[in-house]
Amino acid sequence: MERENSTAVTAFILLGLTQSQDVQLLVFTLVLIFYLIILPGNFLIILTIRSDPGLTAPLYFFLGNLAFLDASYSFIVAPRMLVDFLSEKKVISYRGCITQLFFLHFLGAGEMFLLVVMAFDRYIAICRPLHYSTVMNPRACYALLLALWLGGFTHSIVQVALIIHLPFCGPNRLDNFFCDVPQVIKLACTDTFVVELLMVSNSGLLTLLCFLGLLASYAVILCHVKGHSSEGKSKALSTCTTHIIIVFLMFGPAIFIYTRPFRAFPADKVVSLFHTVIFPLMNPVIYTLRNQEVKASMKKLLSHYMVC
Repeated sequence: MERENSTAVTAFILLGLTQSQDVQLLVFTLVLIFYLIILPGNFLIILTIRSDPGLTAPLYFFLGNLAFLDASYSFIVAPRMLVDFLSEKKVISYRGCITQLFFLHFLGAGEMFLLVVMAFDRYIAICRPLHYSTVMNPRACYALLLALWLGGFTHSIVQVALIIHLPFCGPNRLDNFFCDVPQVIKLACTDTFVVELLMVSNSGLLTLLCFLGLLASYAVILCHVKGHSSEGKSKALSTCTTHIIIVFLMFGPAIFIYTRPFRAFPADKVVSLFHTVIFPLMNPVIYTLRNQEVKASMKKLLSHYMVC
């Protein structure tokens, strides 16, 4: 084989989610149905927020960006996985693998930082309402959006930089249905102990710290709303509950995958399936179903196009 990027491996063979044809067919059907139903819902959320002048508050601005990030994230793994279900040989080039890994962590970290920004937005709105319009002005919102994109890029480029310097000289069977750090590192022809520690620090520790910080911030918010009126308390509790559900859906699988040494567990592939395909598409939908303003605007938009 030709050497490429100091490696003899020019492609990886993906072993897939399962070797059972019946299970593959079942998962293919369920994921395809889910994908075709939920993905348009994410784009509908973006269209609704963009087209309704009443949904200009920072909360909706960030919700629209969450829907965009999650829709983009779902394109990294799901389409190829669906095609591979129908293919006998599942092969991805070395460059394709690195590209998939880069965008997976770029958008994943971007979403993680976006959830932190959304928690900050709720904290200011509920705990410092008099300062809200000053702190969360349009310029500040765009600055926070730029910061989270840069944060995601920095996180991902560090991952890629560490991996492309590893030598891959023989084994190329990747025990997963997509390229991710834990499985790729295992194929390196060198001692990867230090690299694994750096990866766990970059992905695992960062994920865990963000998760704990988010839980602490929502705990502060929930303690603060105890003294509010019943109406304000109910709305704040509904918003925070939604955010907490998304935090657990987003961070739970990530913590399971990235905060431990890179050893294989039987549940790894199932957790990865939910983390990369199912949960990202569900996040904006969960937000929308619990937000009366967005639901009302969405119904208005749909009725308008149906009448036309």
